[in-house]
Amino acid sequence: MLVSTESTNINPESLEQKLQQQRDPRQRLVLLNQLAGHYAYTNPPRALCLLEEQRQILEEVDLPDFWLNYYLNLGNVQNLRYDYLNSEEAFRRTITLLEERGSIKELAEACIDYAGTCINLEKTEDAGFWLDKAARLLKNYPDNRLMGRITCRRGFLALHFHDFATAVQLFLEADRYIAGLESSMELKDYYFLTLVHSGLGKVYEHNDDFEKCVSAYKKVIKMCDRWGIRSRLAWHYLNLGTAFLSKGDQKNAARYFQLTMDTSDDLSRKARAGASANLGICYLEDGRYEEALELFDRAEQDYKELLAEDYFNFSVIASWRGKLYAELGYTEEALSNLDEAYKYAGKMADYKQLATVCENIASLYADQEDYKRAYEYQTRHDNYTRQHIEQLDRRRQAELEVKYEAAKKQREAELLQLQATGLQLKALRAQMNPHFLYNALNSIQSYITGHDGASAAKYLAKFAKLMRQSLEYSDLEIISLEKEIEFLEDYLYINEKLRFEDRLRYQIEVDDDIEEDILGVPTMIVQPYVENAIEHGLRSKKDGMVKVFFGLHDDDTILCVVEDNGIGREKARQWRLANAHNANHRSRGTQITEKRLEILNQSREKGVLVRTIDLRDEKTGEARGTRVEIKIPILEINIK
Repeated sequence: MLVSTESTNINPESLEQKLQQQRDPRQRLVLLNQLAGHYAYTNPPRALCLLEEQRQILEEVDLPDFWLNYYLNLGNVQNLRYDYLNSEEAFRRTITLLEERGSIKELAEACIDYAGTCINLEKTEDAGFWLDKAARLLKNYPDNRLMGRITCRRGFLALHFHDFATAVQLFLEADRYIAGLESSMELKDYYFLTLVHSGLGKVYEHNDDFEKCVSAYKKVIKMCDRWGIRSRLAWHYLNLGTAFLSKGDQKNAARYFQLTMDTSDDLSRKARAGASANLGICYLEDGRYEEALELFDRAEQDYKELLAEDYFNFSVIASWRGKLYAELGYTEEALSNLDEAYKYAGKMADYKQLATVCENIASLYADQEDYKRAYEYQTRHDNYTRQHIEQLDRRRQAELEVKYEAAKKQREAELLQLQATGLQLKALRAQMNPHFLYNALNSIQSYITGHDGASAAKYLAKFAKLMRQSLEYSDLEIISLEKEIEFLEDYLYINEKLRFEDRLRYQIEVDDDIEEDILGVPTMIVQPYVENAIEHGLRSKKDGMVKVFFGLHDDDTILCVVEDNGIGREKARQWRLANAHNANHRSRGTQITEKRLEILNQSREKGVLVRTIDLRDEKTGEARGTRVEIKIPILEINIK
């Protein structure tokens, strides 16, 4: 289990003093863990220093719970410091440890945090996978705090796919989840609120609603100031400055661009580069040409050192530098920079930027009364504008296809869930042959009339337990493999003692690699095959034997083998033809179960799910039983 990392009511100054005085390694670990969890959002560089000390102590004193906290905090801190690859590695270690010893909610929280890193790495499919897993984990253990975080992350996934309508709905829903926590809010909840309103700001910016955009970003910065959340602060300042610039408020825009460049809390060089470029635009508009040129040069250098092929930003900066030289009357320098902007835009086939640059070049040539070249570039502008519109149409079509496929998958998943639930109810209704129930009760009655009260009470208790299990499990979609095996043992025991009067033996074996108490399987998935073996293979045998084996087929599938020494399928078919009144039992039991397995495995591509093998004597070729191999999906099971 994770050691508590609650950020609520933490006094970092007091904890720092205690840390200075504490010499015991275990006690230092407790303090380091609390401080690192807090500083992850308020002072990431300090958090990283504390985590390094925590790692050194843990290498000397191995405490699994503290390793869990170390990797979880490390993943968050590295994500907030833009070290996404190391963050990913830390979260993978966290999740591995939590799957071994953590609780459901702890694992869900780690999945949500890891999804954030995946989004930053643009691994959107992975991000969706971890968010879906977190949601499944919380299905039977609802938690508004974590659901708010899941919804927030999904909002950013929607932003990534330019699905702004869905994004705004998700962000507003996340806001209701988190704000509804009221007095129980933690520092991490406020951090997620800053993400929510930053996401809303992006939606409003896309919709050109700059009043709401400014309001959203102001709210983010106000929360950051109130709760000391310094991570991502440079981006929040930059976003607000850009919103003011879009409104035409250059004074406030310049103020926040300068704050972006001055802040020492957020080390994002990319945010600083953006602020330098945008502040240069403000200075250009104010006629502060030398300062603007210096800022453009600084931004370009930062972008080149961050990414050598950041052609879009190179093109934009060269374009603004060209405009600056044009206003100064330096035509040759202006054309040189605009030509550079044109080449960069061409490398990435950005038709919008190409159209803008061509328009600027055309305007410059027109001012020089070079109308031939002005016309040439104006024509290029028109062509690129048309291509840009076509590009937008293709992009919108692709986005619509993505949305359609996502909606289609969601509908299919919901339909499959309904089908699986319906089949589960049918399967549970057809679970046990009426002959079994009748014979078991008839045998118990015989013990009662024979004045063997002890045996009657014993078998009645067993029978009642089996019926209670059947009724309880009918409300569950998933049970542990341990409970599935317990149900099979009770069922086989009653068959052995009451129906077959010791003419039936059974054996259930579980591979040592399987932890049956934590692996989940579909409810009562094996019993129909066991019953089929008894009803059709062993009915006439005097020394019947049923063997059930559970082993791992792969990481997400259990292979169950049901084997009997019965009369074989051919003789069983002959018997069913002669006893037509009971011929439909197999279809009501195993066929429904096979359909359940088909639905549950639909996305797993496992091939044949149930295989039946006739066992024969090697010398005579006579039937000596049947072997059924069943591939059972391992499902998420909720464990506290």
